[in-house]
Amino acid sequence: MDVLYFAWLRERVGLPRETIETSAPTVRALVAELAALDDWHAAALSDLSAVRVALDQELADLDSPLGQAREIAFFPPMTGG
Repeated sequence: MDVLYFAWLRERVGLPRETIETSAPTVRALVAELAALDDWHAAALSDLSAVRVALDQELADLDSPLGQAREIAFFPPMTGG
């Protein structure tokens, strides 16, 4: 699965994208796996209230099943103006 990071998440993780193997059933389980990788991932994913998620470019929530998704993106909430 390709994991994409945008904005400050990319800065904290230190990568714009990575490819991982996972058997996590949900977004929340994948976040736990990623946070356990290292301190950078843990810092980026420590406050999930400030993180939005998309599976194959469709907005999702933490309890969404990963299913056959090929890509997951983590990004901060957007603001308009």
